[in-house]
Amino acid sequence: MELNKDALGQEVLAFFKGEKSFEIIERNDGYINFSAGASEYFSEFNNWSEIQKQAIKYAHGKVLDVGAGAGRVSLYLQNKGFDVLAIDNSPLAIEVCKNRGIKHTKVLPIEHVGKFKTNSFDTIIMLGNNFGLFGNYKKAKKLLKKFYKITSKDALIIVETVDPYKAEEPIHLAYHEFNRQKGRMAGQLRIRVRFRNYATDWFDFLFVSKDEMTEILNNTGWKVKKFIGSDNDLYPVYSAIIEKE
Repeated sequence: MELNKDALGQEVLAFFKGEKSFEIIERNDGYINFSAGASEYFSEFNNWSEIQKQAIKYAHGKVLDVGAGAGRVSLYLQNKGFDVLAIDNSPLAIEVCKNRGIKHTKVLPIEHVGKFKTNSFDTIIMLGNNFGLFGNYKKAKKLLKKFYKITSKDALIIVETVDPYKAEEPIHLAYHEFNRQKGRMAGQLRIRVRFRNYATDWFDFLFVSKDEMTEILNNTGWKVKKFIGSDNDLYPVYSAIIEKE
C-alpha cells in the first residue's frame, strides 16, 4: 500500500506519537462517520468489551492476527506466551506493531494468506469487527477455504462482526435496500478510511447476521462452534468461535 493511501496507518502512527488522531469512515452513499481517534486500536485488555474478553479465551497454539492494526490483540497474546504473527495491509500499522514490541509481523493483506504453508496456525484472530475484511459473500468463501489449508486440524477462527439488521436508523435501512438493488448483501459496505489529507482506496467491508455467517461458512470446511453475544437485545456486535467440520 502506498503511504499516501495508508490513512489507517497514518492515524495509528499519529496516536502512537502522541499527536491528535481521528478517523473518518466514508460510505459510498455519502454517509460519514467520525470517531475521536485511534485509542481503541491500543486498548488494554481491561478495557476490551466482555464479548472480546470471552472470545480471546479460545486462542490456542500458534496464532495469526489478521488486520492487526496497532497490535493490541497480538501484544496481549504474546505477553501470555503465545507465538503470534501480526499481519496487516498497512505498512505504518505494522511499523507501530514492531515499535510496540511485537516480535513477528508482516505487511500482508488478507487476500494473500494462501502464501502460508499447511498447518502454519492453530488460531486465526479477526477481532475488532475484522470479519468485515472478508469483504463480500464470494470472497469470504474463497478466503475461508484458504484459511482451512493453512491451519491445523483442530484450528479455530475467532471473529467479531456487527449484525446490520439491528440498525434502526432510516439512513442505514435505506442503505440495506440500496445494496439489495445492486445485488449485494445488505451489510456489504463500500467504504474508505480518511485521516487528515490521506484516504484509502474504496473497499468492501462486510457486516453479517448470525444466519448469514452460518450460510457463508457452508461448504468451506468450517462451522460455528459458539456464538458470543445475545440474540435478545439490540446490541449489534457479536463474536463467533469457528471450528473445522
